[in-house]
Amino acid sequence: MRSQLSILLRPFGVLYGAIVQVRNILFDWRIFRIWRSPIPVVAIGNLSAGGTGKTPLVDWVVKYYLSIGCKPAIISRGYRRESKGVKLVSDGHKVLLSSKDAGDETAMLAWNNPDAIVVVAEKRKKAAAFITRHYGQRSPSVLILDDAFQHRQMYRTLNIAIINAAEPFFDARMLPEGRLREPLKNIARADLIVLNKITDKKSAEPIINELEKTGRPIVQARSKIGEMVCFSGECNSSEEALLEQPPMLAFAGIASPESFIESLRSEGINVTAHRFFKDHEPYTAKKLRTIRQEADEKGLSLVTTEKDYFRMLGSPELIRIITARPCYYLRIAPDIIAGEAHLKAMLRDVVGKQAERKRTGSATPSRFSKLP
Repeated sequence: MRSQLSILLRPFGVLYGAIVQVRNILFDWRIFRIWRSPIPVVAIGNLSAGGTGKTPLVDWVVKYYLSIGCKPAIISRGYRRESKGVKLVSDGHKVLLSSKDAGDETAMLAWNNPDAIVVVAEKRKKAAAFITRHYGQRSPSVLILDDAFQHRQMYRTLNIAIINAAEPFFDARMLPEGRLREPLKNIARADLIVLNKITDKKSAEPIINELEKTGRPIVQARSKIGEMVCFSGECNSSEEALLEQPPMLAFAGIASPESFIESLRSEGINVTAHRFFKDHEPYTAKKLRTIRQEADEKGLSLVTTEKDYFRMLGSPELIRIITARPCYYLRIAPDIIAGEAHLKAMLRDVVGKQAERKRTGSATPSRFSKLP
């Protein structure tokens, strides 16, 4: 059945791939204009539709810049947010919007990095214009574009692409047949490639060998399990208490929910039931009451992802439905196993070039006033 569906969808994938390539050619030939920000830009994105570990990497990059004394600003579309236009999610001191108006991933990044500026906008250059106007001489050192590998309208000083080592690489297909947003060969457009979610170094070697043909630096990473955070007020987050907890019901609305279950079980958490939803699928009271009812009947604690927690946090009434039982969310972070020094050097070089331009008085002139 799956193979028949794949055959039916293949022509649409071919058509989609052709449209994407024509668009890229128009950018390459400069028929479509690329706008430059006066603030240096780091773009982080992927070739596939979710599941690469992009958000944890954005979080890692933001934390690295903060650790070396730089003020970063995150620019995101705020996928599936209910607000419109340019919105300031965090002013670098206080989070101002909930996940309902900011998007779940964006809200999570803002709460986890209170010293970073966070802005959402459908058009990223308008977000950059807002940041420059709003902060003036206090403008951030670097703009970090979240999920922006395909967003070619804005020039980037450093272009980072992420590949998921746990997904098929050589047999990857274009949307809607597969999960690719654009052909794999376009990875060569990146300045640096992160091969993420490596579980077995030997099985990743063929992918690494293929990526090396691009001549781009390759960072190798895997997912690192962080802490289990209790958010019901009725559970104990100590390691000993977690292992003594009743079996758990895991639920998630992410691109690769299976990897979430594997992460829990690798930590000795006894997951006996699960409920999966589509990536970014909005939670409703009905869905959560169903989850709560099953947990009640089976005597299970509840566990979800950090992103799902922040999605629900935008609607406090949803949190109240499930928190009569012990509830946790699991934090995930990238664990860089090769190429960390190279990644840090390239990130430092971005802000170093900007400092040099300011020192010599050759900073790129602002064209924000010409924006519609």
